[in-house]
Amino acid sequence: MKGLAAVLLPLAAVYALLVALTWARQESMLFLPSFPSRDLVATPAAVGLGYESVELGTDSGETLHGWFVPAQPERAVLLFFHGNAGNISHRLDSLRIFHDLGLSVLIIDYQGYGRSTGRPSEQGTYEDALAAWEYLVDQRRIDPRRIVLFGRSLGGAVAAWLATQHAPRALIVESAFRSVPDLAAEIYWFLPVRLLARIHYPLESLLARVSVPVLVVHSRDDEIIPFHHGEALHAAGADSELLVLSGDHNTGFLHDQASYRAGLDAFLAGLRLP
Repeated sequence: MKGLAAVLLPLAAVYALLVALTWARQESMLFLPSFPSRDLVATPAAVGLGYESVELGTDSGETLHGWFVPAQPERAVLLFFHGNAGNISHRLDSLRIFHDLGLSVLIIDYQGYGRSTGRPSEQGTYEDALAAWEYLVDQRRIDPRRIVLFGRSLGGAVAAWLATQHAPRALIVESAFRSVPDLAAEIYWFLPVRLLARIHYPLESLLARVSVPVLVVHSRDDEIIPFHHGEALHAAGADSELLVLSGDHNTGFLHDQASYRAGLDAFLAGLRLP
């Protein structure tokens, strides 16, 4: 028995330390503003797009940096919330695709990302979403019925939350998860992550409260967020369509670009935008 205890006690101590670190470091595990870098590596001009650099103030006093990329003729305005890593300068391929579809785009960096001040948090990203919405509606005087919310990966939860607070024309959720605890329980199956979770982003339950048309985009080959998350999100929406792609989590929209463009175009055409 002493020999067994000599083995089990150190293992238990290591496991307890791992649990404690997981609880304490959730923000730094999820939010990755410095991967690959906080520096802006390019601007929309690098892909032939004109743009305006914008600064938005949040209710907590932080300053967000973003770009407004106009399209002429303009089909609608897309409010773009990106994923948990990098910054707006790593999304130029998407800006080009959206521009080709006739969408003007506002893309912002969350607090602590790119040139935005502050530190990232779940509540902070919701605050950032409100600031971006108010900029479009109050400052640029854009009719909410012409605004389409778009979120990729973590940004899908941010966009869906905003769609429960205001009434855009539609919502597009791409490569997103049911919730952070749901995804973490699959990745860290050996930890009690549902008990430890302080960050939730409950996208699946948020979609049940969204009343506008929803397009869920997900790749069957997604190696980070499995396809069944996309299926669950599609099922959660009352007015939801599913666009299935091929390719990995970060580049599926490029790998299967023809299907992606055609699917977005068809969804937008069905909205009958004013």
